[in-house]
Amino acid sequence: MAKIGLKWLFCTIYRTFVSNFLKMIAEIITIGDELLIGQVVDTNSAWLGKILSDNGIRVRQIISISDDREHILMTLNERVGRVELILITGGLGPTKDDITKSVLCEFFDTSLVLNHAALEKIEEFFISRALPMTHINSQQAMLPEACIPIPNENGTARGMWFEKDGTIIISMPGVPFEMKPMVSNYVIPEIKKRFDLPVILHKTILTHGIGESFLSDLVETWEMSIDKRIKVAYLPQPGVVRVRLSCTGNSQEEVDSLLGKAEFDFIQIAGKYVFGFDDENLENILFHRLKECNKTLSVAESCTGGYLSHLITSIPGSSSIYKGGVVAYSNEVKRTFLGVNEETLQKYGAVSEQTVHEMAEGIRNRMETDFGIGISGIAGPDGGTTEKPVGTVCIAVSAKEKLIVKTFNFGHLRDNNIRRAALSAIYLLLEQLVKD
Repeated sequence: MAKIGLKWLFCTIYRTFVSNFLKMIAEIITIGDELLIGQVVDTNSAWLGKILSDNGIRVRQIISISDDREHILMTLNERVGRVELILITGGLGPTKDDITKSVLCEFFDTSLVLNHAALEKIEEFFISRALPMTHINSQQAMLPEACIPIPNENGTARGMWFEKDGTIIISMPGVPFEMKPMVSNYVIPEIKKRFDLPVILHKTILTHGIGESFLSDLVETWEMSIDKRIKVAYLPQPGVVRVRLSCTGNSQEEVDSLLGKAEFDFIQIAGKYVFGFDDENLENILFHRLKECNKTLSVAESCTGGYLSHLITSIPGSSSIYKGGVVAYSNEVKRTFLGVNEETLQKYGAVSEQTVHEMAEGIRNRMETDFGIGISGIAGPDGGTTEKPVGTVCIAVSAKEKLIVKTFNFGHLRDNNIRRAALSAIYLLLEQLVKD
């Protein structure tokens, strides 16, 4: 009896845990040879992973497979009955290479039948576009008898909802603008009706000026002391380390409270490196800060080749704070357009704090802006010396009565050096604005 009682207690506790925290586990399958050979980038999985996670559904695995009957069948056989949800995208087009629908018929032991509602919608689709509907298009209205059709607001291939051995299997087109409305408007609402999903929230803290390993060391005590329901992930990019906090709980209030405390404690330790949160980025923050204080900016770039200007001008409305810039790649342009002294170039070189100082002041005066940025460096992969190795970048931020000049060494990767230089320039200006 004692053994039976312990076993019953263990099972009850386990079921309660699963019920509270793992109510739905999902896997994502993308189908298409074009994904495997790199011809098309799989953006569907990233989008699906985010929307599922945001709605309390844990994604266990994402895989891409070929347009091959045996491969599709094997993949489904391995997964159906082991997870609660499988989302499939791809292979539902009208051409002969799109075999997903016929393979699903085989897997679910069903056959294709004409869906009159789907046929009517397809006819309306072609009439609205003044296009002839061919026989191959009408075949899109042939759907597996065992499925629940999912409306397609932007195309002719309907989604299909199946259920087998405790698993919901949903097949959708691979075209993102067709698939996304299906998930947002039908799949997620329907799943929410059937499952009591937990609350999962993510908070991302954005840092600059510190590497991933150094940041991890700095906040090690914090990471070990936070609530165990919070999972921490470090997501490095050139010039930025994002720290993502993910928390699962039974209510919005509970999760908000846990994440709020963790975020507050993190900032107490590493606040000087924090510049924003979640979907913010340095260029957007700079834009809003300059706009708030009614200040303008111009830039003189060398090694970044216009990338800093690109980041700033990618923001709608940036013309209100950004007057313009110049890519001063040669010493001649530095001299003639920016007014850098020949003596400075000869004595200190193009990559020097003295040169970027004059570049920043030159562009600020020429454009008549409140701030000017000068950047010069050795992006690589060649051109470095013992004194100035590849990755050496000098940046100056010039205002009427203030100047910040700093030298960095970012490493040997050209693209990383360009991005890190541009972001560092933005960060230096933000520091100037905070001090003001």
